[in-house]
Amino acid sequence: MKILLVGEYSRLHNSLKEGLIALGHEVLLVSTGDAFKNYPSDVILKRKYDSGILKKIKVGVYRILGLDITSVSLRNQFFKQRESFRGFDAVQLINESPFGILPKYEKEIISYLKKHNKKLFLLSCGTDFTSVKYAFDKKFRYSIFNPLFDGKVSEKEFYPALKYISPPYKDLHNFIVDKVDGIAASDYDYAIPLEKKEKYFGLIPNPINTEILKFQPIISTEKIIIFHGINRANYFKKGNDYFEAALGKIIEKYPSKVEVITVEDVPYLEYIEKYNSAHILLDQVFAYDQGYNALEAMAKGKVVFTGAEKEFLRHFNLQEDEVCINTLPDVNYLVEKLENLILNPERLKAISKNARQFIEKEHHYITIAKKYLAFWGLN
Repeated sequence: MKILLVGEYSRLHNSLKEGLIALGHEVLLVSTGDAFKNYPSDVILKRKYDSGILKKIKVGVYRILGLDITSVSLRNQFFKQRESFRGFDAVQLINESPFGILPKYEKEIISYLKKHNKKLFLLSCGTDFTSVKYAFDKKFRYSIFNPLFDGKVSEKEFYPALKYISPPYKDLHNFIVDKVDGIAASDYDYAIPLEKKEKYFGLIPNPINTEILKFQPIISTEKIIIFHGINRANYFKKGNDYFEAALGKIIEKYPSKVEVITVEDVPYLEYIEKYNSAHILLDQVFAYDQGYNALEAMAKGKVVFTGAEKEFLRHFNLQEDEVCINTLPDVNYLVEKLENLILNPERLKAISKNARQFIEKEHHYITIAKKYLAFWGLN
């Protein structure tokens, strides 16, 4: 079968592609590389006018003409190669806005994909209308909007997420739901808001290529190394302020027992190399399930602080802190969880082994590729 994967976040579509190819399918991946992360794709559409003097020109053009030249550029790049994007048995969009351009241009691209391919599917992965509306309406116990509700950031600073509930993006959502043959969620943060929604297929766990992510057993725990990766644009959204506050207390209390590695806005390949020496990885606070970075770190045997709420535990029949550490927006809670591991390093080794086994059982890229084929009706 021929499959077209559209868009990329956190290497999800790359791993899915590898699983599909292992099963004998032909796959093409087109994306923008997801900004500074620079994920590989078969066809890269380059974002232009997003920095320096060109960004100032872009802002000026938008103010005068109402024209977003980055969106126009990406739309034109897509249609210049449009013959490459037709004749597929299944097309999957990684998000309602897979190229991160204005809704009217996303609609043009999606209409083309719908017309010239057999089936079209949507993956709820990353912020979209349904997940943002659910969180903004405070239906979650806590969410990425806590920093906004708590007054840590302004609505303007939170625009990248809030835009998804604006009229143009709501209209894009309705447009896509009408066009697609089915919708799946990549983890519980997106699955919970989609329950009982039209065309919802269900949760398909993120695919992880365990062949290229080698398990690194924890041997020495003489000094516990904690890794904290920061994406500055999502600093409050990911709860990095809670992690930094907790780390400050831990360093003050256990200066000879811990070492902290902090990196900021680094490309994907550099990011995964930098945390290789760590025992513990701090991923994100406002989550109910693990995102892709957390899962890859778990595959390597890191003890990850991330989402592992009761919905996730119930679904996979796990105990609390069995494969990773659930995070909460509570500094004292995070300090307590870190302290417990520092004082009981044998628990690090146990969680590390459990994490790898969990990834192999529930997230293996070939097993997950088969689940996508069932979703697409191609099995």
